[in-house]
Amino acid sequence: MDKMMDIYDLLKKYGTYIYTLDRFGDLALMEDEIRELYKANVLDIKDYQMALLLLRQEATRLQVEQNK
Repeated sequence: MDKMMDIYDLLKKYGTYIYTLDRFGDLALMEDEIRELYKANVLDIKDYQMALLLLRQEATRLQVEQNK
């Protein structure tokens, strides 16, 4: 898992589709879903950590773009 599309694909695999008009809201919902999948022992620790890292990096990137 090394890009946002991998997270979208992972969530789709488990029937979760997140597309709203609010990009930050999407990222928050995706993080919640990833946490729930981990709690349900569906994801291993490596995928869980990488997904959270990617989501937070994307949120930071969006925040920087917004502040330009």
